[in-house]
Amino acid sequence: MLDHIDKVFVPLAASSRSDVEIYQMWEIFKAVNAKVKAGGKVVSLLAGEPTLPPPQAAIKAAQDALSSGKPLGYTEALGIPALREGIAQFYQRRHGLEISSSRVAVTVGTSSGLMLAFLAAFSAGDTVAVVEPSYPAYRGTLKAIDLVPYRLTTNASTGYRVTPEMIAALPAQVKGVVIASPANPTGTMLSAEELRAIYDLCQQRGLWLIVDELYHGVTYDRAAETVLSVGDDAIVINGFSKYWGMTGWRIGWLVLPERLVSRIEALHGSLQISAPTLSQLAGIAALNADAELTPRVEAYRRNRDKLLAALPRWGITRFAPPDGAFYLYIDVGDFTDDSVAFCRRMLDETGVVAAPGVDFNTADGHRYIRFSFCMDAAIIDDAIARLDPWFRRLNRQ
Repeated sequence: MLDHIDKVFVPLAASSRSDVEIYQMWEIFKAVNAKVKAGGKVVSLLAGEPTLPPPQAAIKAAQDALSSGKPLGYTEALGIPALREGIAQFYQRRHGLEISSSRVAVTVGTSSGLMLAFLAAFSAGDTVAVVEPSYPAYRGTLKAIDLVPYRLTTNASTGYRVTPEMIAALPAQVKGVVIASPANPTGTMLSAEELRAIYDLCQQRGLWLIVDELYHGVTYDRAAETVLSVGDDAIVINGFSKYWGMTGWRIGWLVLPERLVSRIEALHGSLQISAPTLSQLAGIAALNADAELTPRVEAYRRNRDKLLAALPRWGITRFAPPDGAFYLYIDVGDFTDDSVAFCRRMLDETGVVAAPGVDFNTADGHRYIRFSFCMDAAIIDDAIARLDPWFRRLNRQ
C-alpha cells in the first residue's frame, strides 16, 4: 500500500530556536575531567556553586518529609502557600516591605523563573535588552523562545554597571530590560538611586524591567537593594541556590505585578506543574537560617580579600568591583587576547581553573576571566599558592 512512497530518507533539521551558544565553560569542564582522569590535581575556581551544605533546618525538613511516608505529590502551580507566605515575610524582614504572597510564584530554580518571566512578558520576535557582562543563560533562554537579545555592554568606564543613560538611549524596538544586582560575573551592585532611575525610565518608555536578585544576601560592605522598594511593576527573580547554598534543589521564586500572576500560574502548570515538593518544604525552613548563613558570607569575604590582595602581585590592576556575589571578574588583557586559551593554559600549567570571559561578554570577554570564591578557604589558599609563581613567570615574559 505504501510502495509508491519515495524511500529516500531526508533527515529532519533541528529547530532554529535550539541554535543557542555553547558555553566555553563546558569545554573547560571537559579539559578538567581529562586532567583528573589522567591523575592530575585540579583546583577549581570555576563554578558559582557553594561547597558548604544547605542550612541544617532545610536538611532536617527534607529528612522529616521523606520519613513521614507521605507521597510528596504535586503542589499548587504557584507553590505551597506556606512557602509563598514565608517569602513575602522574608521581604518584610530584610527590606521592610509589605509584599502580598499572592504575587509570589515558586519556580523550578531561577532558570525556570527566567523562562516563565520572558514567556509572560514578551511575544515571539520581541527584542529584549540584556546587560553585558552577564549570566549567559539570559541570552540563551531568550534565543530559545524566539526573542532577540539586544546587548548593553558595560565596562570599566561605567563601573561595569548599567546606567540610566544607557536605558534612555535604547532603540524603539526594545520591549524590556534584564539586569542583575549583585551581578554575575562582576559582583557589581546598583544603588537605590540607580534602581529608581532605571525603573522610572522603563515606566516612561513602556518597558518591562526584569531584575535578577539571586545573589541578595551575598554582599560585603552594604546590603543589596531590591527593586521592589522602588515600585511594584518590575519582575523580580530570586531563589535558594546561592545565599542558601541549595543549587541542586532547584527551587526559586518570582515576585510579580498582579496582572502577570494568572499568566505565570497557567504557564508553570503547563510546563512544569509545580516546583519539587521536597525542595519547597526545605525552602520554608531555610528562610529563617540567617544566623547559620551570615558566617558563610563572612568566609566568602575572607576568600575575596585574599584574592584581591594577590591581584597586584600578579600584575592585575583592572577588575570589576566585587560588592556582592562571589566572583572576581578580572582583566587579563596584558597577558592574552584569548580568554579560553588562557584558561586552558592556566589549567595545564597550574591545575587552577577559571571561567573564560567570552561566556559572559561577547564584546570584550576575550580579555577577561572569572574566579569564583564560594569554596573552602583551603582551596583559595591552594589556588593562590599555585598562581603566584605562574604569574611571576608570565610577567617576566
